Amino acid sequence: MQKIHFKTTIWLGSEVLEGLKELKNRRIFLVADPFLIENGQINEIVRHIDHNDYLVFSDIVPDPPIEKIVSGVKQIVDFQADIILTIGGGSAIDAAKAMKYFANRILTNKIDQLIAVPTTSGTGSEVTNFSIITIPERGTKFPLVTDEIQPDIAILDTNLVMGVPPAVTADTGMDVLTHILESYVSIKSTVLSDAYCEKAIKLVFKYLERAHKNGEDRQAREMMHLASCLAGIAFNQTSLGINHGIAHAAGARLHIPHGRVNGILLPSVIHFNADLNESGYLQNRTAMKYLKLAKCLGASTNNPRMGVNTLIRQIIQLRNSLKMPATLSEFGLEKREVEQVIPAIAEAAINDACTKTNPVVPSLQDIETIIQEIL
Repeated sequence: MQKIHFKTTIWLGSEVLEGLKELKNRRIFLVADPFLIENGQINEIVRHIDHNDYLVFSDIVPDPPIEKIVSGVKQIVDFQADIILTIGGGSAIDAAKAMKYFANRILTNKIDQLIAVPTTSGTGSEVTNFSIITIPERGTKFPLVTDEIQPDIAILDTNLVMGVPPAVTADTGMDVLTHILESYVSIKSTVLSDAYCEKAIKLVFKYLERAHKNGEDRQAREMMHLASCLAGIAFNQTSLGINHGIAHAAGARLHIPHGRVNGILLPSVIHFNADLNESGYLQNRTAMKYLKLAKCLGASTNNPRMGVNTLIRQIIQLRNSLKMPATLSEFGLEKREVEQVIPAIAEAAINDACTKTNPVVPSLQDIETIIQEIL
């Protein structure tokens, strides 16, 4: 039996931020990416909530470390917030989710509402019960996973993603694609999650390159924002796989942007999961599912091997069009530097929560081989 629960209300459409004016007499802790303060974009949020008491927290960095979470929790408790409103990319939203979790273990009056407003189209964090936290001294990331931190409201405002720089568009878009591919072949995939993925992958291949080429293409921005949300809904049901398990571990140690390392890994991970070297691939569930995604993108073959290879080629072509690196060396890392941490990355990836739902159970050697392939 499968039970599918989704607690987030999604706000879509024009003038969608107007809904924030419904908040009355609340104490709002506003967690925001610092660049939103610098460019004044935060004012668009503040003017919709300034009839409430609010406090802005903007000490947010990529891959939020635990000390930033602790700092935010202290301010939440001192301010006695009852709502957390977060605006920004995945780091801001993940930080706000973790802050809610820990603050509610201290506050007498709990945080009763978490509202997320994404300004990038990538993580899907606005509709998931995941928060990825970094422990710098250990060089590790760990996922906090509980329905308690899933946002109550997600506000998708296309205006907030207009003009996002090309490199960020590419990284976040490749993260969306990775969410789709891993959710679709997860051992926990469902008919509903598959439907979200099949729609989202079509949107990514139709609109990501357009959004990358022209940041002011409103339709492309809106559709990528939707694709990110759909992928988030899907993987919130299914979790992910070793692509993210390795990306979390490699990102923590090598400081490579999350979407970029995901994009580098995808071809090797798909090849590993599809197990194309096995003579029985025609009966391989994962290869058959990759074939279905290839057919969603226009492939005419019914042969799983050809379908998987077609899908890999399409991903590589998209990655090239986005001017993204194909290897860690192309990104700028020294091969020797990476080789020194391969055992630690592999160990962390094996223990990552995302790896548990990968369609093929990997060994440490499997993970190390995949990393060697992307040097």
